[in-house]
This record gives sequence, C-alpha cells and structure tokens, in this order.
Amino acid sequence: MNARRWSPARGQWGRWGARLFLAAALLGGPVAAQEVGVAARVNGVEISRFRLERHFEDYLKVQGRSVGAIRNPSVFKRLKREALDQLIDKELLSQEAKRRGIVVDEAAVREAREAVAKGFRTPEAFARRLAEAGFDDPGYDAYLRREIAAGRALDALVGEIAVSEAEVRAFYERNRARFERPEEVSARHILLRIPPPADAAAVAGVQARARALREEIRAGADFAELARRHSADASAAQGGELGRFPRGRMVPGFEAVAFALEPGEVSEPVRTEFGWHLVKVEARHPAGAMPEAEALALVRQHLLAAGRQEEIRSGLERLRRNAKVDILLAL
Repeated sequence: MNARRWSPARGQWGRWGARLFLAAALLGGPVAAQEVGVAARVNGVEISRFRLERHFEDYLKVQGRSVGAIRNPSVFKRLKREALDQLIDKELLSQEAKRRGIVVDEAAVREAREAVAKGFRTPEAFARRLAEAGFDDPGYDAYLRREIAAGRALDALVGEIAVSEAEVRAFYERNRARFERPEEVSARHILLRIPPPADAAAVAGVQARARALREEIRAGADFAELARRHSADASAAQGGELGRFPRGRMVPGFEAVAFALEPGEVSEPVRTEFGWHLVKVEARHPAGAMPEAEALALVRQHLLAAGRQEEIRSGLERLRRNAKVDILLAL
C-alpha cells in the first residue's frame, strides 16, 4: 500500500505541446463517416457531435468523473460546454498554425507517437487502442501532426514569459506563512500482510515473522534489502522507502510509531488495517521555515506558470474575436 494511500481522508491548458498528444492523443479519432450532426462551426470548419461526445467522455475521465455519475443537468451542460470549448480552441489553433505556415517534420511525429506508445504495456495493446479509436497508421500520424502544429501555434501566440526579481520577492513577502514546513520524518517500512481468514492464529503467525525480521536487522541485516525481499508493499522495490511525510499522512497507528522513533531506530511490529509493519526512521525534520532560496524558486515557478496561463487565455480570446464561431447545440 503506497504511503499516500494510507491517508485517512485525504486553466484550461498547461503546456499545450505535452498535454495535447499525450493526454488526448487517442481522443476522438476519425469522424467523417460517423457524423450524426454538427456541434459547432469554426470559420466554416465543422466539429461533429460524434467528435464532441468522444472528447466529452475523455474530458470527464481526466477529472475522475463519468457521464452516468453526473446527476445535475446544469453541471452536465457546463462540463459539456467546457469540452466543446476545448475542441473549438484546438480548431482555432490548428487554423492559426496553417496561417503561420507551421510545418511539422516526420521526426517530431515519430517522437510524439513513441511517447504515446510508451503509455501502453505492449505494442499490440497500443495498436488495439488505435484500432478501437478508428485510426490506421497514416491517419494517426496525420492527427499527431495536426496536434503538434496547434501546440506550436499556441507557443507562438504566448511567447516568452518573464518574471522580475521584484515580483518574486514581493509575492514571497506577502505569503511567507505558506512556506512554513510542518514537522516531518523520513522512513522506510516492511509490510507483512495477514492472509485470510485473519483469525488469531494467522495474526500471531505474521507477527512472529515480523519479530524474526526485526531480530535479523538488530543482528546487522540491511533493512532495505529485507524490505525488497519480504515487504508486500508497493515500496518494496525501493527498499521500503516512503520518503518524507508530515503528521496526518499515514494511518494513526503507523504515524504514532514513526514520529516516536529516533533516526536509525527500528520499531517493534506495528499492526494496522494493512497488516504488520516494521518501521525504520531515517531522519527527523523539525518544523520551520522553508529555506528562502528554495521558497523563492517555488514562487518564480508559480508566477511563470500563472503568467503563461493568463497569456494562453488572452491568446485564445484574440483568436475567437477574429473568428466566426457558431455553437449549434443548446449548451
């Protein structure tokens, strides 16, 4: 169980070029033969209802939603309009790329295709997904070429974003409290699950195994190596490493032990809902202010991202003002 999954509670476009074909490379597919109506026209170019429906499904998936889970009609219409607006923006950028004479070479298309393919377990799985989306190889390459060109058109509209040292410093001074770090620990663990049925004998048997591993560690065995060999957690491959975490991230019993240990100490077996754990604290990190240089770097990154989002919004608005966009659905 990944550490973050133990927690008890717990602008429209980013970098276009990356998200466009990685997050949406298999959306939509060819639609001409399957059109059952038109959702919008952008300078006379039609966006079919079929294409919108396909994109809407994937738009919801990115947000962790599904069509069937939306009960409120006004929410449904708002989300569908957002999905349609994305398609309109993509079409505007595609037309802008043509106007600017942007040409995408074969190497860029090949690189994009390989990047998407890496998200599938096998080449066969990738080929199946292409076929399900209605693509043949030439058609998919043409789709990628169009998307990459649109991304480059967006970059040309936005240009370079600059943030001055004075702006960075001013933001930091106004928001110093946001750069306070809570107390944290860095830890590793070994998880031994309790096989069903989890009767008293099974619980005691796994606890005995955990105690035996602790004795091996006390005798000089490497904790990380034992975690790789015995832990049932996803962190086993990293030697049980959980990284740094504050209070409130882990389940209560695990957290109480982790924050009570000193660096280098290994706990007695700890029982949680996931099984028996051995916990080793690597370091303790007291609460305090984030180092100023680190905080200023984060502020700069934030301001650059916010500036880019604002430029993207403004650039797309300019394209819309100079375009004829007809929405043909009641959204």
